[in-house]
Amino acid sequence: MSADEQPALHVPVLLDRVTELLGPACAAEGAVLVDCTLGLAGHSLAMLDAHPGLRLVGLDRDPDARAEAARRIAAAGHTDRVTLVPAVFDELPDVLADLGIDEVQGILFDLGVSSLQLDRPSRGFSYATDAPLDMRMDPSGPRTAADVVNTYSRGELTRVLKVYGEERFAGRIAAAIERERTREPFTGTARLAELVRDAIPAATRRTGGHPAKRSFQALRIEVNDELGVLTRVLPAAVDALAVGGRVVVITFHSLEDRIVKQALALGATDATPPGMPMPMPEHAPILRLLTRGGEAPSDAETAANPRAASARVRAAERVRRAGS
Repeated sequence: MSADEQPALHVPVLLDRVTELLGPACAAEGAVLVDCTLGLAGHSLAMLDAHPGLRLVGLDRDPDARAEAARRIAAAGHTDRVTLVPAVFDELPDVLADLGIDEVQGILFDLGVSSLQLDRPSRGFSYATDAPLDMRMDPSGPRTAADVVNTYSRGELTRVLKVYGEERFAGRIAAAIERERTREPFTGTARLAELVRDAIPAATRRTGGHPAKRSFQALRIEVNDELGVLTRVLPAAVDALAVGGRVVVITFHSLEDRIVKQALALGATDATPPGMPMPMPEHAPILRLLTRGGEAPSDAETAANPRAASARVRAAERVRRAGS
């Protein structure tokens, strides 16, 4: 591993709040926590340290992340309580079934790109250094960012950049990509970042961070089907919770947060059909919301860890079984 590939110091986002939210559900002997986005295991290690009877199931599609997480878990002496699984988190029901687990006490999602992926230039997630235009969370995945940039039509590129990056100048950027790729296909992050910068009006480039930030986010989401995976997994996660179990979700942009907000609100809403004279117990909410909206990190945390600035956390507790 080269020097620039070494794991960076990992600072888990909203660590104290996450452990506070999950703690009551995970304190009992034999409780099971599923970390659906294991990454470098920062949140999971804190939970294992705090709850000696806790069992962890860690999911991650990234083999580099799993290897580094396993090393950190072993160093902390928790290997015997941990099962690591190579899986995308919408495979959660199959993972639990394979492990013979009927219900769990905690489920955590820390969405977006991990510190390890950002800090290893060869993975192609960052516009800060030139690297292969990859962006796959699972390096064996079928589609890279270069595939998207070089093969999608102008209309498809515009949609991806506008919807997933909320990029005002998606059409201009897509047109520039279409024009430039006929001259030479895109293979590296630096050329793409420069093109995006040049396609955005100079006045707009003066604020809001790096001009390529939104476009790179959009490509990453498309390559990894991040929003589709999230939409599919949330109902399954709620179904997997025991009564009293808790789900905690950290998001990093409004598209993710909207999906999480709607899913948790649906579970926390009485579903008695309209026109009934009174609420029906079998249609009562199955979730109780534990956060008021999406809670942001403190100013102190953001100052210490700038990557936390856009984070929001939402959480809910299972209050009854469906149909009971």
